[in-house]
Amino acid sequence: MSDAVDACWQALKALPKAKLADLFADQGRLDSWSSRLELPGGAVRFDWSKTHLDAAHGEAFLKLAEAAGFAQQRGAMFAGEPINVTEGRAVEHTALRGVGRESSTEEAFALHLRMKSLVEAIHQGALGEVKHLIHIGIGGSALGPALAIDALTRDGAMVDVHVVANIDGCALEAACAACDPASTLIAVASKTFTTTETMTNARSALDWLQANGVADPYGRVVALTAYPDKAVEWGVDETRVLPFSESVGGRYSLWSSIGFPVALALGWDEFAQFLDGAAEMDRHFLAAQGLDNLPLRAAFADLYYARLLGCQTRACFAYDERLRLLPSYLQQLEMESNGKRVKADGRPVDGPTAPITWGGVGTDAQHAVFQLLHQGTHLVPVDFIAAIAPGDDLDPAHHKSLLANCFAQGAALMAGKEAKDPARAYPGDRPSATILCEELNPATLGALIAFHEHRTFANAVLMEINAFDQFGVELGKEIAKAIDAGGASFDASTEALLREAGIQ
Repeated sequence: MSDAVDACWQALKALPKAKLADLFADQGRLDSWSSRLELPGGAVRFDWSKTHLDAAHGEAFLKLAEAAGFAQQRGAMFAGEPINVTEGRAVEHTALRGVGRESSTEEAFALHLRMKSLVEAIHQGALGEVKHLIHIGIGGSALGPALAIDALTRDGAMVDVHVVANIDGCALEAACAACDPASTLIAVASKTFTTTETMTNARSALDWLQANGVADPYGRVVALTAYPDKAVEWGVDETRVLPFSESVGGRYSLWSSIGFPVALALGWDEFAQFLDGAAEMDRHFLAAQGLDNLPLRAAFADLYYARLLGCQTRACFAYDERLRLLPSYLQQLEMESNGKRVKADGRPVDGPTAPITWGGVGTDAQHAVFQLLHQGTHLVPVDFIAAIAPGDDLDPAHHKSLLANCFAQGAALMAGKEAKDPARAYPGDRPSATILCEELNPATLGALIAFHEHRTFANAVLMEINAFDQFGVELGKEIAKAIDAGGASFDASTEALLREAGIQ
């Protein structure tokens, strides 16, 4: 397979690269590279017309997808085959949304029923008055819930949720200060129930409850884990342990019991809509062929810039305050998944893999970083994400201006502007893509997240890498544990820092 893939890459590199202005001379360009997808929460437009993809590159990328076995890999993922080859595991986050191997979707349905029962029991007062939840996790166990809760509870939540990830005690202290211990639950989210940061924060949260008069702190804990026995051993009653499958990776786990704080804050009906929106994107990704497949088309553009033009970063700007955490969520999803230096078979990669993902929010970012995007020496492909319906009840002028700025930035990046004064000239021919939702709601947010999951997977298949392991995060953790244990020796710089901080 690899020889055929290499040949496809060579063919792609040999193709001439057109300018955006020339591509738009084709009257049919918008129809070719911009699509409207109907979703349960409303339509979403995916406009990739302002990228440099053309018919020749589209055809060549499709040949690459065929050579890399994209259709087979996609089918294997949905069938529950062990495509995470380094760990010998299936990859079954789509089954949590009802799309996948029948036995896995049935298991997911049963686990969701268990979670629904607990959520509804809490809302009905089975655990006493519950006004607050401190959700403790890290990485995928925190980023996904934080994004969904921040995006979807601006108009109020059934339970006030605070997500704590950082082992820095300032984070937990701030959450505790905002909560009444007598009406607070603690959710401990850890796939293995051994994650150092999470378990340290969990113990401190229990100490806080006890110090503030809660007689049975463990009775206020809900555990979210793939290893329920460890949670029970730690002290959580099995009736408040919400398991999920080991075949669900951390950064893909929002759809599992890791989504408990989202369901508690929104209510089960809206959480179900969240799952349904993602499932609709799953069905599109599984069924759509060729360039009609939106995540695959996006992956083609990603690889055009990373592999063919050597772009080292990709930016995402949400022109919607409710999506302010989306760039942080995508950083983990894309960089932890595809930031690899070897292929799935262990051979070194033969080109760049994941670019550095970064971004910001709306007009805030325009006044901070867009100078470089428009006139700097780096070529940075940009994604803009916005919603037609506003998320506020203020004068419509607010939202009109927000959208005008979003669309203007894409137009300006492409068109540029000549000037006699070089400092005032804009080179233009700079790419962007736009995702425009009719409105932002649980279903469309679910679809947006699933779109990016599948985009990340498609990129990995085309680069022949495994998107579902993350061994790169382990070495630093091992060294940190060695420091905590004491007695280990390190380089002179690290030793000096440890002495200065009084750790050794």
